[in-house]
Amino acid sequence: MPPRSEDPRRDATGSRRGSSRGASGERGDEPSLGGISDARAYTPRGRTLREDGPAAAGRAEQRRTPRGGRSQDPFRPALQVLDGGRSGVARGGNRQAGTTRRDAGAGRTTVVRTVTDRARRDEPAGAARRGSGAREPRSGGAREPRRGDRPPVRRPARRRPAPPKLADPGRRLRLATALAMALFVAVGVRLVVLQAVDTPAYADGGVADRLRTVQLPAPRGAIFDRDGVALAHSVEARYVSADPTEVEDIETTARTLSPLLGIPASKLAEKMRPRKRNGVDSRFEYLARGVDIDRAREINALKLSGIYTQRDERREVPGGDLAANLIGFTSPDMIGLEGLEARYDDLLHGEDGERVFEIGLGAPIPGGYSRTTRAKPGSSIVLTTDRDLQFMTQRILGKHARTAQASTAAAIVLEVGTGEVLAQASHPTYNAAKPQASDPTDREDAATSFVVEPGSVHKAITFGAALQEGIITLDTSFPVANSVMRGDTPFSDTRSANGRRMSVAGMMAYSSNVGTIEIAEKLGQERLIDYQRRFGLGEPTGVGMPGEASGRLLPPEEWSGSSYGSVPIGHSVDATPLQMAAAYAAIANDGTYIQPHLVKETIDPKGNRTRAEPPATRPVLSPENAAALRTMLEAVTTVEHGTGRAAAVPGYRVAGKTGTGWRLVDGKKQPGQVASFIGMAPAENPRYVIAVFVHSPGGGGGDVAAPAFREMMTFTLRHFKVPPSSEPAPKFTVFP
Repeated sequence: MPPRSEDPRRDATGSRRGSSRGASGERGDEPSLGGISDARAYTPRGRTLREDGPAAAGRAEQRRTPRGGRSQDPFRPALQVLDGGRSGVARGGNRQAGTTRRDAGAGRTTVVRTVTDRARRDEPAGAARRGSGAREPRSGGAREPRRGDRPPVRRPARRRPAPPKLADPGRRLRLATALAMALFVAVGVRLVVLQAVDTPAYADGGVADRLRTVQLPAPRGAIFDRDGVALAHSVEARYVSADPTEVEDIETTARTLSPLLGIPASKLAEKMRPRKRNGVDSRFEYLARGVDIDRAREINALKLSGIYTQRDERREVPGGDLAANLIGFTSPDMIGLEGLEARYDDLLHGEDGERVFEIGLGAPIPGGYSRTTRAKPGSSIVLTTDRDLQFMTQRILGKHARTAQASTAAAIVLEVGTGEVLAQASHPTYNAAKPQASDPTDREDAATSFVVEPGSVHKAITFGAALQEGIITLDTSFPVANSVMRGDTPFSDTRSANGRRMSVAGMMAYSSNVGTIEIAEKLGQERLIDYQRRFGLGEPTGVGMPGEASGRLLPPEEWSGSSYGSVPIGHSVDATPLQMAAAYAAIANDGTYIQPHLVKETIDPKGNRTRAEPPATRPVLSPENAAALRTMLEAVTTVEHGTGRAAAVPGYRVAGKTGTGWRLVDGKKQPGQVASFIGMAPAENPRYVIAVFVHSPGGGGGDVAAPAFREMMTFTLRHFKVPPSSEPAPKFTVFP
């Protein structure tokens, strides 16, 4: 190689060849003939144009062209096809204005640099000539081989791949349109079938999910006394509930509600804690029932999360414990649980209504299915009781029962001519407005559930049967021993007759066991049992109280030798205070038994009154025998040393009988005694019968039963304005 000291990349003027750039700032794409180093830079493995010859020069120029080599965009052929086969934007245009051109002979694309006139003027003439001569190899001219050039390497020409065949967008659009239309047609046809053909089936299948039922509770009827004063009635209220899944701060919410509801915060918090019912999160828990409307409004104003109020009903008992054992109470759901509330629950409760409607998105669907069944309010009942008399009877009974330290006591006031119960009191009692705070035994109605061996008050039945059967008369008298044996049991009197002749009135006044047993001996077993049944023993009275005890009479086959002595004087006989009071009412009513009853009439929701069915009646004694028996009973309160002197009412004639028996529980005697007094006044024309029974485990009941009767009868006669007796009581001779 000839020595050259100059840079081969420079031309004759000393300027660097191939360094001029176009207006765009890109590197020149067409080297001059003298720019061998530039050509080497764009040929593989550094081979020059001189080594490869004219063909290599053409390939070198193709590689050197930015848009003609393998490193170019592989999608360029496809773009050329889309462009209609054009090789550039300025195909066939002015070379100075265009950027590319196609070589017709070689089918190659060559980038042509646009040189402005200013560049041509600045460039020396020799450089321009060399630059123009650099394009000669592309026109087919051969370059002079130089010493040291490598022999040309023949490479097989590479075949360009065929351009990819592009999809037709119009065809795809038509296909997509057809599919969409087919889909819409199918959906439309299905909708028509669902709405026109299968509507009933699908509507019935989904209606259960859309229907909601809201109970419309029927207002419960009231319970009035005989004068229309409410003893128990219902008022509109609200209940407060919690949704445990929505309560955000349980402790804070509980502390806020506690003073408003009167319930400890700890108890409220426990109710609001999340829990599961039947495997599902509970979303409803009662916090309080029967809340006042104004108090519920205060709670709503707090806007506590998860706390709600809804319409409720509260049972109010204005008198508290007034006739509580008689009336009973209801559950928070207005269901009668005890007393008359339970006995007449169907009548008082009425019929609940309901509203059934379709719901969607949490609200009723306008025009959807809706059906409303109106609630039928319950009927009210009017009792035969008198509120004032009931109050005083309870007060007097409680006072004397506490004095005797009685465990159980009962008092009944009956109207003689009608059999109506004017008062029916029990001790102990409770507040019917808050029954949960009482003991179950305190809620019992002693008048119908207190089973006793009545004792000497039963002697009036034995004497009445003997009078009716003609065994004795008012003037009968016979000697009475101090005691008598029946079976293996001796029976004696408290006040001994010492074998003297005693009148039947004297026997009643002194409560002679021996005299009564001898009269019963003449009467006989069968007739005595028959009169026991006539007077109402051995079966419930049907007064209307639930769970009324029936008592029990000793059947003939169970009589022993001692039974002939015990049964006539009121032992081996089970009875309730009400049964014994009804038996004495028959004596006061000229011998006619009238079933005692508590309900006087009913009032339907429209205000129509319906009298209760007439009570059952039956004759037991003739009026004459009943009058004679009343006279005998009057001796008890008038004869000196009579057992009932403490029951006498000043200004009124009183007929009655004392008794001492035992309390029975499941047929077994309980410790202590049951003292009783049953009487009527005025004795000449009885209006009212009052029975008092007091069970005192430690004894002493006999000291309170008669005085309690006196106070109750005194108030009763004055309350109903009964005039005093116009004639004094007859004189009696005990030992004629």
